[in-house]
Amino acid sequence: MSDSKDFPTVDHVALGAIGEPGKRIFLFQARYLGDLITLKLEKTQVAALAQHLANLIKELPRPGHTDEPSDLILPYEISWPIGSIAISYSEETDQIHLQLESIAEDDEGDSISLLHVGISKEQAVMIAIQGTRLVEAGRPPCPLCGYPLDPSGHACPKTNGHRAPNL
Repeated sequence: MSDSKDFPTVDHVALGAIGEPGKRIFLFQARYLGDLITLKLEKTQVAALAQHLANLIKELPRPGHTDEPSDLILPYEISWPIGSIAISYSEETDQIHLQLESIAEDDEGDSISLLHVGISKEQAVMIAIQGTRLVEAGRPPCPLCGYPLDPSGHACPKTNGHRAPNL
């Protein structure tokens, strides 16, 4: 059984995180005709989404004025974790389309959820800004391997498992 939702245009779209760096949960949220959905995603997905949208916007006609990115609407319930994200642009509607697919819940892949979201170029800019801010607000990268550093350091693969310098 699969669950599919189509949000052709949204009046709210946001990225956010809850928790402390190193233990944060990243969220994507969209609202269409009063129907609010909140999905969980990984930090690497936030970074890739922000970067891809920023690159796409550079290639398109200049967007209009953008406001500050939106915050998550409270309260919310996480519907499902995102497994894959596809991004496309429609010249016909001058919209960017996001297709968010869940991680399969069983071995046969029977339980897949899918969300299609149409956003404006301005909303895409806000998501790119918000995603970049979220990623940059996390733990600093190790100067040797690039993995996130905890205040106590970490077992760096570039030092054969010996501890890298602390923050």
